[in-house]
Amino acid sequence: MLDVYGVYGGGGFSREVLPLVSRAYSGSSSKIYNIVDEEFMPECNLTNGYPVVSFQKFLEIPSKNHLVTIALSNGQLRKKIHVECINASTPLFQVEAPNVFKMDNVEIGDGAILSPFVTITSNAKIGRCFHANIYSYVAHDCIVGDYVTFAPAVKCNGNVVIEDYAYLGTGAIIKPGTSENPIIIGRGAVVGAGSFVTKSVAPGTVVVGSPARLLIK
Repeated sequence: MLDVYGVYGGGGFSREVLPLVSRAYSGSSSKIYNIVDEEFMPECNLTNGYPVVSFQKFLEIPSKNHLVTIALSNGQLRKKIHVECINASTPLFQVEAPNVFKMDNVEIGDGAILSPFVTITSNAKIGRCFHANIYSYVAHDCIVGDYVTFAPAVKCNGNVVIEDYAYLGTGAIIKPGTSENPIIIGRGAVVGAGSFVTKSVAPGTVVVGSPARLLIK
């Protein structure tokens, strides 16, 4: 009986993740599906050649193992779907491009998606369902929480703490902290695309610019 792998998400990122999953997991004993919520099911039942199914239909596919990765940029939504997977006794699997480079003493939680050209250097600790899009890196002595999202080309330098659900936009740069005084990106904070972060960011806030400043709405 086959293992079935599901990429959960109907946007562009899921279409980038599906071929990575295919390269790593496709074979005579496995099959790959694109999982989309019922209300967002497309008219076509294929995504670039991969069958599209709802989560419930995915669970009903005869299989030895059902495994899921969550290709959605919203960390809160990833958490919600992760809980659904836990309740359905459906484990997450990690997606890692062949040219990802990891150095010494790296810890990464379940369900991470590491896109092409991502680097994780030494002594980094990363939580569950981390997304690192193309050309991003996490440098030495960083701590990254759960459900954190890096858009493409995010540069997280050494001695930085990024709390749960934070989102870092394309090309964002975080200045190095120190072991005594790390730079902290607070829980649920958003760093705008192209921003240069030189000091800690409060939870739930949005910062933009170079140097990054609080966005007042």
